[in-house]
Amino acid sequence: MNAVIDASALLAWLQGEPGAETVEAALAESAISSVNWAEVIQKALARAVDIAGMHEDFTAVGLKILSFIPEDAERVGRLRTLTQPYGLSLGDRACLALGLRLATPVLTADRAWLPLETALGLSIRVIR
Repeated sequence: MNAVIDASALLAWLQGEPGAETVEAALAESAISSVNWAEVIQKALARAVDIAGMHEDFTAVGLKILSFIPEDAERVGRLRTLTQPYGLSLGDRACLALGLRLATPVLTADRAWLPLETALGLSIRVIR
């Protein structure tokens, strides 16, 4: 597994924003939480993007959309206190929870996550 990809990183790739090349290099053999996938779909629809086939397209390049399981939910709840000073959302914590579960680095466009790297014992890679 290359990385767990946050919605912000996948959206940057979809929109051709800075850091898109970093995401593209990691897409094969990476994962995204179903919670973060919902964020991607929501933002795509808000921009009037045709999402038909999007799931299949990403699966074809090797991105795995993994279910949000009870273990992740509990970890998200426990992470709130630690992450609150940095303004992380439930979706952000879902990405971190999956990264912790899989013991895999996370890829995000959000620099606010960086101070959490040591406390979590998790590699956090910022794409820009």
